[in-house]
Amino acid sequence: MANHGVALLLAILTWWFSTGLVLMLCALPKKTFAWSMIGASLVLAAAVYGLAHSAWETGPGAPYVAFLSALGVWGWIEMSFLMGIVTGPRTVPCPENVQGWPRFQMALQALLYHELMIVFWAGLIVMLTWRAPNQIGTFAFLILMAMRISAKLNIFLGVPNLTDEFLPQRLVYLKSYFRKGQISSLFPATVGAAALVAIFLAQKAWGASGAEASGFALLFSLIALAILEHLFMVFPIPDAVLWRWAFPAPKQGEKNWP
Repeated sequence: MANHGVALLLAILTWWFSTGLVLMLCALPKKTFAWSMIGASLVLAAAVYGLAHSAWETGPGAPYVAFLSALGVWGWIEMSFLMGIVTGPRTVPCPENVQGWPRFQMALQALLYHELMIVFWAGLIVMLTWRAPNQIGTFAFLILMAMRISAKLNIFLGVPNLTDEFLPQRLVYLKSYFRKGQISSLFPATVGAAALVAIFLAQKAWGASGAEASGFALLFSLIALAILEHLFMVFPIPDAVLWRWAFPAPKQGEKNWP
């Protein structure tokens, strides 16, 4: 039980703090971005080493190193996106009269480089950890990738509550590719599939012990948090308050994002 509790607490705190840290750095003046990316790149290098090394370790700390390393890579990807460094070739809003497949193509063009970056890192991580006994880092990254794709597709098709408050001004054109409205059939399908995976991971964690229990508990916590983020799209839950600490109080007439 102790392994499960530690893993759950670590996953929640890491999710909350790392998200806030990325948002805080991306809200700073643009002149700070180069230094932020240098720091993030050092973390990235350590994360890649951590993934490659921990994949071949089975000790009690190995799942935690692998998990945190996967989050380190993901944080670098998110920071490069929110800073507008790696986005896509289309940087203008979607015309109001465009619907269906043409709208999807334009939305993909707006995120193309970012999506290719995610696929690149997923492939690299799989190669680094191929046939290794500890796959927690790989599975953690794949969960993040799958649930982020699900979130993007659901926001594109339509959700009642768009959690776009923290989208920076430099990326505000992306809001034109979002749709506020009733959920599509994709939403219950993706959330249902994620819930089944979460149940499977919970069962595996409950029936395991030691490092194996910690690893499965970390993965369960991660997908459970991703499901929670999906539910924020449906229910009017003020999730933005969780990371309000990451932004300086704006002066009158100013916005938090640069």
